[in-house]
Amino acid sequence: MLQKLPILLGIFVVMALSNAVVPVLPDFAEGAALQGMVYAAYFLGTFFTVLPAGVASDRIGRVPLIRAGLLLTLASGVLILLFPSGLPLLLFRVVEGIGAGLFLSAALAWANSHPSAGQLSGYVMAALNLGLVVGLLATGWLDAALDSHLAGIALFTVLAVPAAAMGFAVRESERGDFARADLPRIVRNYFWLFVAAVVLVGMTGAVAAIYPEYTGNDPSVLALQLATINVATIIALLVTPRLALRPAPTIRVVSLLMAGAVAAGYVTPYAFPVIGALAGVFIVAVLAFLAETQIQQGVMTGLFNTAAYAGFTVLPSLTGLVAGEFGFLPAFLLLAGMAAVVAIPIGRCRCEYRG
Repeated sequence: MLQKLPILLGIFVVMALSNAVVPVLPDFAEGAALQGMVYAAYFLGTFFTVLPAGVASDRIGRVPLIRAGLLLTLASGVLILLFPSGLPLLLFRVVEGIGAGLFLSAALAWANSHPSAGQLSGYVMAALNLGLVVGLLATGWLDAALDSHLAGIALFTVLAVPAAAMGFAVRESERGDFARADLPRIVRNYFWLFVAAVVLVGMTGAVAAIYPEYTGNDPSVLALQLATINVATIIALLVTPRLALRPAPTIRVVSLLMAGAVAAGYVTPYAFPVIGALAGVFIVAVLAFLAETQIQQGVMTGLFNTAAYAGFTVLPSLTGLVAGEFGFLPAFLLLAGMAAVVAIPIGRCRCEYRG
C-alpha cells in the first residue's frame, strides 16, 4: 500500500489542478473559442508528452518520470498563479500538461505492469477521476466563498508539495515477462482501438469545455453538474473490472449509447452521468485488454494516453469554434455524430495481437 499511495495521491493532485480552471473558465478568457483554447492548452502539452514518456518508461524506468511529472505539476501551478491571463497562461497550461503527461504515462505503465493490473489500473483511473471531481467542486465552492477564481488553483498547488515529496518513495514494480514493443506493428493492429479512444474519451472533455459558456450558470452549480461525469466514471471504473469485456463489441455499444447521451446533454445535464459511465466502461475494457497483450506497457499505455489526450486537445477546441460560429446545438450534434461513427470502423481492428 505504501507503494500505491504516492501514485494514487499524485494522480489525484495532478488531475485536480488541471480541472481547477473549468468552472471558472469565463474568468480566464472571454468567449467560447478562447475558453476552449485555455482548456485545451493543458491537453496539448499532455498529448505531445504521453507517448515519449511511455517509451522512456520502458527504457529508463517509471520512477524518474513519476517524480519529474510531479515536480513540473507543482511548478506550473505556481506559474499560473503568478501569470493568470493571456499568452503566459496558455504557455503554463502547456507546461502543466507536460508534467501530467510524464506522470500519467509512467504511473499507468507502473500499474498495468503489476500482477493485479486490471484492479490496480482501475484504482489509478478512479483516483484520476476523483481528482477531476474535487478540482471542479472545490474551485466552484472556493470561488463562491472567496470571490477568487484562483483559489482552487492555489489549493491544489499547495497539495502538490506533499505529493511531489511522496513521489520519492515510489519503487519500480514489474512482472518482467513483457515482450518488446514493435511500435509500427502495434499501430497497425490497434489503430481503430486508439481512434475510438480519441473520440470516446475526448468526448467528456469537449462537453465540459463548452457547457459553462452554453448555460452561463454560477461556477458552483457548473461544478456540481460537470462533476457528475467524473463520479459516474469512478463508479464504472471500480465496478467494470469484474466483467470480462472484449474491446470491439464494447466499443460498438458504448459509441452508440454515447451518441444519444451527448445529444441529450444539450437538453439536460442529467445526461452527464451516462456520458461519464460509458467513458469508464470503455477505459476499463481497453486497459485490461492492453495488459493482456503482454507487450511492454509503457508503449501500450502511452499510445492509449496519446489517443485520449488527442481527443481532449482537438474536440474541445473544435466544438468551441463550432459553438462560437454556428451555435451550441450544432456543436452538441457534431459530438454526437462523431461518437456514432466510431461504431463503424472498430470491426476492422485486429485486436488479437499478442507479444
